[in-house]
Amino acid sequence: MYSPQSLHRWGITHSESMERLAYSQALRDPMAMERTNLLNMAKLSIKGLIESALSFGRTLDSDYPPLQQFFVVMEHCLKHGLKVKKSFLGYNKSLWGPLELVEKLCPEAAEISASVRDLPGLKTPLGRARAWLRLALMQKRLADYLRLLITRKDLLSDFYETSALMLEEEGAVIVGLLVGLNVIDANLCVKGEDLDSQVGVIDFSMYLKNDIDDYRSEERNSQIASILDQKNYVEELNRQLNSTVHGLQGRVDSLEKSNSKLIEELAIAKNNIIKLQEENQQLRSENNLILLKAQQHLEVTQGDVSLERDTYKQSRQGLDEMYNEARRQLKEECQLRQDVENELVVQVSMKQEMELAMKLLEKDIHEKQDTLIGLRQQLDEVKAINVEMYQKMQSSSEEMKKKNDMISRLEEKTNQITATMKQLEQRLQEAERHRTSAEEGTRRFKLDFANKADSLQRQIEHKEKLLQQLETDLKIEREWRQTLQNDLHREKDTVAQLGTEALQINGLKKEFHRLQDENIQLKNICEDQEQALEELGSKLSESKLKIEDIKEANKALQGGQVWLKDKDATHCKMCEKEFSISRRKHHCRNCGEIFCNSCSDNELPLPASPKPVRVCDTCHALLLQRCSSNPT
Repeated sequence: MYSPQSLHRWGITHSESMERLAYSQALRDPMAMERTNLLNMAKLSIKGLIESALSFGRTLDSDYPPLQQFFVVMEHCLKHGLKVKKSFLGYNKSLWGPLELVEKLCPEAAEISASVRDLPGLKTPLGRARAWLRLALMQKRLADYLRLLITRKDLLSDFYETSALMLEEEGAVIVGLLVGLNVIDANLCVKGEDLDSQVGVIDFSMYLKNDIDDYRSEERNSQIASILDQKNYVEELNRQLNSTVHGLQGRVDSLEKSNSKLIEELAIAKNNIIKLQEENQQLRSENNLILLKAQQHLEVTQGDVSLERDTYKQSRQGLDEMYNEARRQLKEECQLRQDVENELVVQVSMKQEMELAMKLLEKDIHEKQDTLIGLRQQLDEVKAINVEMYQKMQSSSEEMKKKNDMISRLEEKTNQITATMKQLEQRLQEAERHRTSAEEGTRRFKLDFANKADSLQRQIEHKEKLLQQLETDLKIEREWRQTLQNDLHREKDTVAQLGTEALQINGLKKEFHRLQDENIQLKNICEDQEQALEELGSKLSESKLKIEDIKEANKALQGGQVWLKDKDATHCKMCEKEFSISRRKHHCRNCGEIFCNSCSDNELPLPASPKPVRVCDTCHALLLQRCSSNPT
């Protein structure tokens, strides 16, 4: 081999030396020469197609000569190294087989393959392959589909020979050149063309150029560069616009969600406003009824007073003193009546306050019952969780703190209820005092004016009715007091139950810690046993390897290795594929069975032969395992 310095002395550059070496290798290998020729033709056709398309106006028809020559060159490149398949009519080379694989590798190519199968004028696989190439070019995905196909050489090996263009580096170079065709827009009509009977002949006259063509090509190259720069700028702008569009769409979605939430909140607020308005109307109607009743009562009393005055005016003149005394007594009666009415108003207000207080107490009691139910459920969950896992002990302690807070709150509420009960008792005592004072006034009034007028007796009866109503109200308040005391006793019982449950939880904590210690001890025992089992397993594996070595040595000494004959094997023992001209038979030098090339493409030295020999995949794995376990 010559060094680069000696080549430079002789006037030969490195590139020229590489070309000469490639040429010398190509002379030795005709397949390599074919690959280089096809690569050069692909470069010329792709370059000429891009230049002519840019000068012509990008959008191309099916009658455009450079485009037709491009498809012819691509057909020759894809046909290079295709395996011959047997059929009923003879031998056949089909491009449609490897192109169908693209549908499995890329689901987006399923539309092209389906449309190619649905075309009515195509009858041969070659015509389908030509239609597929045209549709992929129109989609601007030809380079992507062929790149996926080249990466799966294990699938292409079923269709191509080992030195085919699609399996070598030239195929990857051609796929890289095809990316430049994304600049071109093609408008091809596949239905009207007769793709089955076309003859693919390369026209070299299109690629022979003179000096003028070189000058024009330079100008075209400059134009192409400027157009490509413009295309890249437009693509970047398009990407930026797409990103802004996605951001705006996200904002619009978030605004729509917030708008829907606000609409729901408005609907809820409107419903609450309507309910409050209805309650306000009801309260107003009740207030109006109360005012009407008070006015009627005042009118009745005024009518009674006017009648009494008329009777006194019609009485005798000799009874003026009696009249004056009666008038004075009436004034006192009116004052007493006003006092009683004021007391009634005060009692009515007190009654309303009591009703509100009772409603609030009922709400508090219901809330306490709900909280107690929730606390019981939480205690049950805490019991189950404490038995199962240790990690939730912290959450249970937090829940216990919350429960203690709730208990303290309940105790505060009970204290508040007791305070309200004391206030109610004081109010009841005051009402009883007023009642006793009213009874004393009525007794005096009966003793003084028993024989004077029936009108005064009616008023007394009316007052007695009011007193009865007050007594009924007092009875109702006493009953409410008893119910509140019963509720307080119940709440105290629930507090005691919660304390007992807390003690039970502490006992469960102790049991959990004990079980955790036992679990740690059992884990340590298991780890010791696993270490012992691993040591036993390693010893057993060493003994098995020694036994297999002894068996192989015995076989080698006795000559008991079975060498299978070629006639007895028709299928590969591992992959079970049938042997043919392309899939040849190979013996494994270790087990003597017959395999195909892909299942026995391994070489290792054996005890019988120091040189590396062919071995099947199973024997290769076993021998490598033995070498790794026994390095000596």
